[in-house]
Amino acid sequence: MTSSAIDNVLVPGPAAPAKKRSRALTVLPLLTAAAIGTFTLVLAAGRGKETTDDAQVEAHVGSVAPRVNGQVKRVLVRDNQRVNAGDVLVELDDADLAVKLAAAKADLEAANAQLRAAETQLEVTVKSADSSLVVARGGLAQAAAVRGTTRAGIDQARAEIDAASSRQALARIDLSRSAQLLASGAVSQAEYDGKKTAVEQADSQLSQARARLASAEANIDNSSGTLEAARGRLLAAQAGPEQIEAARAQVGLAKARVDQARAAVAQGELNLGYTKIKAEQSGVVARRTVEVGQLASPERPLMAIVPLDDTWIVANFKEDQIAAMRAGQPATVTVDSVSGVKLAGHVDSLAGGTGSRFSLLPPDNASGNFTKVVQRVPVLVRLDAHPGVELRPGLSASVTVATKE
Repeated sequence: MTSSAIDNVLVPGPAAPAKKRSRALTVLPLLTAAAIGTFTLVLAAGRGKETTDDAQVEAHVGSVAPRVNGQVKRVLVRDNQRVNAGDVLVELDDADLAVKLAAAKADLEAANAQLRAAETQLEVTVKSADSSLVVARGGLAQAAAVRGTTRAGIDQARAEIDAASSRQALARIDLSRSAQLLASGAVSQAEYDGKKTAVEQADSQLSQARARLASAEANIDNSSGTLEAARGRLLAAQAGPEQIEAARAQVGLAKARVDQARAAVAQGELNLGYTKIKAEQSGVVARRTVEVGQLASPERPLMAIVPLDDTWIVANFKEDQIAAMRAGQPATVTVDSVSGVKLAGHVDSLAGGTGSRFSLLPPDNASGNFTKVVQRVPVLVRLDAHPGVELRPGLSASVTVATKE
């Protein structure tokens, strides 16, 4: 082959790479634009949603504890057993409480008897108060009348003494005159003896009058005592209203004792009923620690009941994820135990602070060196109806909230 032929063959060689570079320069901007558009679409698709996998299922965990002390007689449930509200879970020995209830009922009967006695006494006091006052007033009037009669007798006795003294003095004068006349023979011995007898009669009448005065004075003393006694009875009878009030107070006290005894009976019946420990809510038995024969007390829980029909999700979103989050926004929940199932729900509420703020040892950023850590805020998510899916507290979950208005 000649050199010219070789040159004709080799000359077109450098033109091929130039065409490839030209095509590459044309395609590269298109690819770049497509990549930017795809990235923009991805960002647009993700905008308006916030997702976290720091979430877990929560539920009310109710503790079951006795309300009275006692020895466990029967345990009627097993671990993880489903129970309904009102089911008997544990029975305590009720012998001691039954005896206390019987004693309380006996005290109630005694209190009722005291109440009946107090009411009867009140009736008697009310009925006798008026009659006692009338009798006392009559007795006082009678005692006053007797005292007046006795005083009149004293006056009469004194008058009789004065009259007897006058007659005695006159009889003595007549006797003295008769003695002189007898000595002169002017009167007879018989007439003189008559004058002497008159003196003796006057002396006797004076003595009798004095005796009547002494008796009347003694009677006036007695009548004074009788009058004072009558006055005392009248004063006592006039205190009838106070006695009625005192009797009514006794009735009130007896009624209070009856109420107290009745309350003791009611408490005894409650305590006896508390020996049957019942479920306050339906759910699954958990953390059962009670055994037959152990001593149960109110401060020591025997088990827990978890109501699986009332569960929710607590999702811990980062603080830069909750700016547009509001209550009522729709949410999608996936739980690891039921993978592949998406559960619908909605935001119920946001916590009042971050999780670290309510921890046992909250951080104090004002002391030592500060390192910023993104905080998380608990968000409560309520699930819509999810038949066939049973959730248990503590299960891990992922939550996506649609925050776009």
